[in-house]
Amino acid sequence: MSGTVTAPRIIAAALAAAFAFGAQAKGGNEDIVKRHFATLVASPAKTAELTMFMTMMPKGGDLHHHYSGAIYAEQYLEWVDRQGYCVSKTNFRITSDKAAIEAERAKPNGLRTCVSGADLVADNDTYRKLLQKWSTLDFHNHSADQAPPDQTFFDTFGYFGPVASTNTNEGLRTLKTRAIAENLSYIETIFELAPMTPDAAFDQLVASPSFQPAQLDAALAKFTAQLEANPAFARGIADYVANVEKSAAGIDDERFTMRYQPYVLRFLSPSAVYSQMLASFKLAQANPLIVGVNIVGQESLHVSMRDYSLHMQMFRFLKVKYPEVKTALHAGELRLGIVPPEGLTFHIAEAVNVAGANRIGHGLDIAHEQDALAVMKTMRERRVPVEVNLTSNEFILGVKHGEHPVELYRRYGVPFVLSTDDAGVTRHSLSNEYVLFATRYETDYAEVKKLSYDSIRYAFLAETDRKRLLKQLDERFARFEAQIAGAVPGKP
Repeated sequence: MSGTVTAPRIIAAALAAAFAFGAQAKGGNEDIVKRHFATLVASPAKTAELTMFMTMMPKGGDLHHHYSGAIYAEQYLEWVDRQGYCVSKTNFRITSDKAAIEAERAKPNGLRTCVSGADLVADNDTYRKLLQKWSTLDFHNHSADQAPPDQTFFDTFGYFGPVASTNTNEGLRTLKTRAIAENLSYIETIFELAPMTPDAAFDQLVASPSFQPAQLDAALAKFTAQLEANPAFARGIADYVANVEKSAAGIDDERFTMRYQPYVLRFLSPSAVYSQMLASFKLAQANPLIVGVNIVGQESLHVSMRDYSLHMQMFRFLKVKYPEVKTALHAGELRLGIVPPEGLTFHIAEAVNVAGANRIGHGLDIAHEQDALAVMKTMRERRVPVEVNLTSNEFILGVKHGEHPVELYRRYGVPFVLSTDDAGVTRHSLSNEYVLFATRYETDYAEVKKLSYDSIRYAFLAETDRKRLLKQLDERFARFEAQIAGAVPGKP
């Protein structure tokens, strides 16, 4: 009798002990990694080993990611040849005109000014010059005549634009392969320009001196009905969905997930901008792969500044109409001096309080906002995170180290995530963003681990996908911490 009672007790005790040992081992690994990380970031930071650490560390998602800006120039050159185009050896523009290309090919090799990608790569000097135009390569270490850094950055898109929307499935596969190589499991990419339907009458109406803000909703309602009755508008949406489905084929698997945002260009006419917005909101409802809406483009341009408040009112109108659609808005990508000082005082506030943004891209000028503390309080309470892009903020606007507001957001409890922006143009990686954060701002392993998890928590994912990716992240961190703990020199 006593044996039949004792055996289950012994088994139960053994199982409890095993469970406790496993939990202790897990906690032990994490503690070892915490201590090891502290040695890596202690001044002077061990940047090489920290880079290895961050490359190995699981990173949940990249939430501020431009597809066309993520592809490297080298791959775009391959597509130039695949499309049968040529590249000018003098201004590095792509020519797609068949007659012009045939005329160039009829010339002797030495006299051709527009050549194939393969021919251009064979000329080391010309190839290097192309990379300096199609990316930010060498900007800070050569003395040639240069445009300002922000212009240099935004100009790159005009060079590779003719092939940016070709071979998109191959491009996404390349980005997936790179993501997996640095232990990134999710990308939410700002994919392709939303279809637009400009209308001169609408543009004239809102530009009229007699037009009042109180009239905007009625004008938008009328223009919305006009667009919804336009077969070309509906066809643009259908074509966009078909392109996403074709491009995304074979991308998702058990290791990696990608979702897509259509984007609006903010420096176009009001009708073009609104028609893109409406199409984007409809796209976000049309297919589960399309999870949000974004507005992009250089924020300091004249039209971008002039129409900023109008754009936020347009988003407000559509948010009422489509409350379930998520928005991640580029806002406050400005610095002192690049626009008049009053231009720095309201962009983030209007994106949050008027447009109802679910996430803010960049948010650099928060310190200049008219009521920065109230804006950050709202962002904290609503859990509106900032997508922090350290590399592009430094290159485009020269904002880095203590000038960057990431510590301001941190101090006032505003959530944030680390992201890449345009890793192909600025030639870096998400792992490098974590390295920059860890070497520039006092942090610890718990915080960088939380940033990885937050990039999934704040993603525009279906809840089942979010839970799946968070569970995977638990498993990946357990393996990572065991691997680091087992390899740390001089570990306990």
